Amino acid sequence: MTGLRKIGLTTAGTVCILATLTGCKDEAAGTTAQRPVEVGVIKIEANDLALTTELPGRIVAYRVSDVRPQVSGILKNRLFQEGSEVKAGQQLYQIDPDRYKATLSSAEADLAKAQATLKSARAKAERYSELVRINAVSKQDNDDVVASLDQAKADVKSAKAALDLARIDLVYTKVNAPISGRIGKSNVTEGALVTANQETALSTVTQLDPIYVDLTQSSVDLIKLKRAIASDSRGEQSNHLRVTLNVEGDDQPYGQVGVLQFSDVTVDQSTGTVTVRAIFPNPTFDLLPGMFVRARIEQGTQKGVLTVPQKALVRDAAGGTSVWVPSLEGKAELRTIQVSRIVGNQWVVTAGLHTGDDVIIDGIQNLRPGTAITPVVVQQEPSNRPKIASR
Repeated sequence: MTGLRKIGLTTAGTVCILATLTGCKDEAAGTTAQRPVEVGVIKIEANDLALTTELPGRIVAYRVSDVRPQVSGILKNRLFQEGSEVKAGQQLYQIDPDRYKATLSSAEADLAKAQATLKSARAKAERYSELVRINAVSKQDNDDVVASLDQAKADVKSAKAALDLARIDLVYTKVNAPISGRIGKSNVTEGALVTANQETALSTVTQLDPIYVDLTQSSVDLIKLKRAIASDSRGEQSNHLRVTLNVEGDDQPYGQVGVLQFSDVTVDQSTGTVTVRAIFPNPTFDLLPGMFVRARIEQGTQKGVLTVPQKALVRDAAGGTSVWVPSLEGKAELRTIQVSRIVGNQWVVTAGLHTGDDVIIDGIQNLRPGTAITPVVVQQEPSNRPKIASR
């Protein structure tokens, strides 16, 4: 009996101690649960965002003209500095003109001779026209004189044409710039023999201001772009769409804004792409032919777009998207939303949020559904109004 009584007392004491410890733990847990978690929140606002299409492209010269001789001869002088700016019509080379001056003098003499022969033939034809009326000469003789007059007239025309050609050839001994632009290296030196319309160009002149940017776009995306342009509230035509540019490897955008020129009329059968061309000012020649670039075509403006920062988005195992929001009771609540695309450091929200809703962006790692929170408004990030890229 005494042993049983001791066991009972021991058991009762143990239960009492356990009850006391459990009560202490519950009290501590209750204290922790009641301490609100401080979180940073932002208020969702609807913004008007620019829609853009980003495309890869390559710089193409506005104009390119090879400088070739149109007459043959020895090159006497080069009259430009390689890499300099030249104007259309500026003399670049001088071909030895002596032979062409002699040819011109010969053509002038031939013309004078033909004109003298014509004068004699005309006078003889006038005399024969009087004599044939009185039958002083035969009609055959008169016909021969008239034919000689016609031959003399033709010889004068031929001599004039030869004279014009000789003058042109003499002018062509001065090789001039066909267009304005920057000239490249000279492929020949003084003393070299050049021939008319030779395959190798003497040099090349390239017009760099303005300059073209050829962009590659799939035919499907081109249709989407045209639809976006058609639905744009601004009603702008495609050749007035603004285009901005980033040179490959350079984080800074190009300082000039271009406009869309046209799109090609055929689709490349091997790639299914269409070439879209834009034109840009290039006053300082920062853009050079052959450079790879990425261009953004501004399609229009989408009104009333809601965005949330990337760090606010929560994904579940199934790929669903949610954000933490403060409830009316001051507790954390997980709300399911739908997003369409990422823009900068923002997600574009298509469903689940409304203008004026609060979204928790800081301290979400400490949250569970029903956690008591203390919302603190944080400054919205500057990139909250980015441009939406359609690609």
